[in-house]
Amino acid sequence: MEQNLIALGVILLLVIVVLLKTAVVVPQRSEYVIERLGRYRTTMEAGFHLLFPFLDKVAYKRILKEEPIDIAAQTCITADNVTLEVDGILYLQVVNSKMSAYGIDDYRFAATQLAQTSLRSAIGKISLDNTFEARESLNGQVVMALDEATASWGVKVLRYEIKDIQPPRTVLEAMEKQMKAEREKRAEIARSEGEKQAILNRAEGDRGEAIYLSEGEKIKRVNEAEGRALEILKVAEATAEGIRKVAEALSLPGGKEAASLEVAKQYLAEFGKLAKENNTMIIPGNLTDMSGMVATAMSTFQHVRKGTDAAGGGPEIHPRG
Repeated sequence: MEQNLIALGVILLLVIVVLLKTAVVVPQRSEYVIERLGRYRTTMEAGFHLLFPFLDKVAYKRILKEEPIDIAAQTCITADNVTLEVDGILYLQVVNSKMSAYGIDDYRFAATQLAQTSLRSAIGKISLDNTFEARESLNGQVVMALDEATASWGVKVLRYEIKDIQPPRTVLEAMEKQMKAEREKRAEIARSEGEKQAILNRAEGDRGEAIYLSEGEKIKRVNEAEGRALEILKVAEATAEGIRKVAEALSLPGGKEAASLEVAKQYLAEFGKLAKENNTMIIPGNLTDMSGMVATAMSTFQHVRKGTDAAGGGPEIHPRG
């Protein structure tokens, strides 16, 4: 009885071992490479599979998901002989499990080394100033170089990203001084442009003020000239009107007698003023001949009036009655 139990136990153990050797469950987004007696047999996709016991084995397990691989910092030299410390991260994906297993021994290590050498070669072609601006270009060059090389590995390089570029401390200090000088230069240019604009604005303002003042002075002088001209015209018109009135008055009955009387009065009034203001006077010889003096004045007026009428420069006067 005891021997039967032992035999049954051995059989169960053998069955368990066989099941462990033959039953395989492949996870989602994974593939297993199966070998039979050391040779490639098949590639198992996700799911439950049974192997031939003691002949088949799972030789390689591949994950088909995108894998990030950290690229350690390395020393790179630019075209202008500046040493940089550059690190990055590489994203790749297995697209053919069989080729990734038999095309290269370790595709992760190989991709890492190739990414570092490609990056050193790309940075060696550009200067330090262009290194920080050409990150996208550098990333693209690394991906292109890796994509060509990994085609036979069953691996697809999706992208490469530079994480950090670290120049030496002396270069950083020089760059900081350069940036400071550039900022000061821009600030000085901005200040000079502001001062230039202020000077132009003040000059424009002075010019406008001078123009407005000259225009005002011009208008003032024109107005004054027009006022003086109008004044002269008005005085002339008033004088002409007075003369016309006198002429009309002389044409009326008794006008000559009234004019003679007015002339005599004016004469006596002016002669009286002379006598008051001067101690020495020259007295005309015919001072007593008042009627003769008035007659002379009236004769002169008549002569002037006739000359004016003949030239057409005055109104024609016809005495009444």
